[in-house]
Amino acid sequence: MGDVLAGFHAAWEFESDSVLIRYERGIRTPKLFQALGERRVPLEAIEGVTLAPGKRGTVVLRIELRPGADPLMEAASGQLKESSDPYRLVLPAERETLAEYYADELRAQLTESGPAERHLVAAPEVPLQFKAYDGKASFDGTAVAFRWFWTGASSAKWKAGDQRFPVGELSGVEWRSPEVFEGHLRLLRRDAGAPPAQADQDPAAVVFGLGYGPVHESLPFAAAVLAAVRNCAPVPAVSTARARRDPADIAERIRHLGELHQAGLVTDEEFSSKKAELLAEL
Repeated sequence: MGDVLAGFHAAWEFESDSVLIRYERGIRTPKLFQALGERRVPLEAIEGVTLAPGKRGTVVLRIELRPGADPLMEAASGQLKESSDPYRLVLPAERETLAEYYADELRAQLTESGPAERHLVAAPEVPLQFKAYDGKASFDGTAVAFRWFWTGASSAKWKAGDQRFPVGELSGVEWRSPEVFEGHLRLLRRDAGAPPAQADQDPAAVVFGLGYGPVHESLPFAAAVLAAVRNCAPVPAVSTARARRDPADIAERIRHLGELHQAGLVTDEEFSSKKAELLAEL
């Protein structure tokens, strides 16, 4: 079609083999849309198009994706609020006839349905990072790293130490929205036993909280990790040489470890072993 349909917060450009969605960067635009920037959706990833009345004199045009076609929506697993759905285009009601025309034109080009065998929509680009309540999560495309915050991490995570998970060791990602109780990002590991029930006790998870792990940061992160796991590309060799750490950071971690020891949350052996491990990083 080659035409552009502009609505609130986004514009859809209809191309011969895809729909290119460009999101606005205005102050009223949902932060998730701004973080995504744009999404190119191949026609083979779409199995349906709907047009329905919206709120306060609007209509809503929506693309329905095939299950498994988009890592973002797969990671979200139905938890996104309607206003944050990146595949809804809200238009003034007076443009309903035009929206219906585009919906019909798009439907006529669809030939695929059912679960997709692979991701057809590109994942958010790496590197990505965000702050959770108990640590900082980062992803460089080959491995996920968790660095714990002494102000939020549980003693179980401090005992385990900072974590690094190569993509090849993962089987999936579990994202629980920060907008609900007990939101978290958990990495699912291959050949690992059942994880702790509580994410705050699991070294393979970071927990969210008020202002920590917001949707526009943690969901694209989860989607990028999930896409890398599905692609399962060989993980490049990583140097085993340890980078030198900031002495002030090491001192702070030893101080916090001492507090855990005095509180009886860390045994004498665990304290000595972890302290030696931290000192070795200097």
